[in-house]
Amino acid sequence: MRALTIEPGHAGSLALTELPDPEPGPDEILVEALALGVCGTDREIADGEYGWAPPDRKRLVIGHESLGRVLQAPPGGEITEGDLVVGVVRRPDPVPCGACARGQFDMCRNGRYTECGIKELDGFGSQLWCVPVDYAVLLDPRLAGVGVLMEPTSVVAKAWDQVLRVGQRGWFEPERVLVTGAGPIGLLAALLGTQCELDVHVLDRVTEGRKPLLVKELGATYHHAPAAEVAARLRPDIVIEATGAGQVVYDAVAHTAPYGVTCLTGVSTAGHRMSVDAGALNRDVVLENDVIVGSVNANLEHYRMAADALAKADVDWLARLVTRRVALDRFAEAFAAGADDIKAVISLTDP
Repeated sequence: MRALTIEPGHAGSLALTELPDPEPGPDEILVEALALGVCGTDREIADGEYGWAPPDRKRLVIGHESLGRVLQAPPGGEITEGDLVVGVVRRPDPVPCGACARGQFDMCRNGRYTECGIKELDGFGSQLWCVPVDYAVLLDPRLAGVGVLMEPTSVVAKAWDQVLRVGQRGWFEPERVLVTGAGPIGLLAALLGTQCELDVHVLDRVTEGRKPLLVKELGATYHHAPAAEVAARLRPDIVIEATGAGQVVYDAVAHTAPYGVTCLTGVSTAGHRMSVDAGALNRDVVLENDVIVGSVNANLEHYRMAADALAKADVDWLARLVTRRVALDRFAEAFAAGADDIKAVISLTDP
């Protein structure tokens, strides 16, 4: 089979490699890969910024946004041949820590977790892959063209889960949400916000094209004015921050309604300095009972939440999030971010 592999830490080492077909173990399913999503994490690994190969090898099969069809499964289980599935990215650490022992491996305390296509486990960028049956998640058959959006949706499902858990520390009846950033995470966050019947607003720098239209089709409101201006006018009860841009983060946090909850999902680049009035921000957070929470990755429950959200969504709307599809032998095009990209996808099936 063909696979996308990389030598972590070595920029320019991403290549299409011939590997032996995998042999599933007794508790594993064998999957024919259909598609692989490419995100900023994949591009950073391809640039040599981080990534860890399996302990016994130099090269790692890259890719964590999976979609495939089951070729072989253990008998008598819920998953059978022909089912549409995705693989869960993170796996609990071997100790395990208290969180991992309770199925919350997205909250691993000791850092010894592994991640497919990122940290010490081969990813899903191969024409065939195996996954333990307990770490495969079924998708609605209608999602065959868009199920590759499952992993980013699981990240968003976790973010919303965290927001609601934090909010319910007291009486919580939010009405308005501001999503900053209209990439895949931001747009999927907006989708889940509309499914919660909230008044959803999305902020991005783009002034025309696909992003404003996609937001409008959700029944949400699109903004492209400065973040401070938009947030001050809206005073959102919830902010889902998906840009990682320092000034946007600060402006969103500083202008929530009392008892506001801000969930940070975008990872900021270190080294960009800005001047902020930390005292004023601290005063507002304390006096208004505000909360700022970070969220990354997802556990099995979040994947199931994501599967439900995608099953309820308009498939045509989801399909428009995929702005580029390229063949496997043209993989480099997917790793070169385009100006109008929302989601680039590699087709792993031969033509």
